[in-house]
Amino acid sequence: MERTKREDDTPARFAAWLRAQLEQRGYDLRPRGGGQTKFAEESGVGRATVSRILAGHGATDTRVLATLANALHLPLGEVLVQAGILDEAELSAVRDPTPGTRRITPEQAADELGIEDDQSRRLFVSMTHTLRRTPPPGDGAERADE
Repeated sequence: MERTKREDDTPARFAAWLRAQLEQRGYDLRPRGGGQTKFAEESGVGRATVSRILAGHGATDTRVLATLANALHLPLGEVLVQAGILDEAELSAVRDPTPGTRRITPEQAADELGIEDDQSRRLFVSMTHTLRRTPPPGDGAERADE
């Protein structure tokens, strides 16, 4: 898959975002400011890893990103988007998954659930139709047998 310009600048954008997050929290990121070391110690992320990310070399290890999210008190999803692991549409799909378009009949559901006994199947199908407020298939003669 060909990388787009947006994907190529993701590590630099993530570095700028993380730098802003750390500075907002009072970490001095100037050379010899000690902020990187202090954040690394407080977050549990290795100092070399923090340095690498802030230098714009990216972070794709989701465990590191989860640790960053925890240390920054941010939702993991936000950090994954900032790191370029997910885009906003993918994050939305994870947060609010749309049900599949696959529709099955109550009879097919009974098959998939392994309901083999005839009386149990009729009860399951009838109850499903009742809950969905749809008439069961047939002319009603099957219901007389129940």
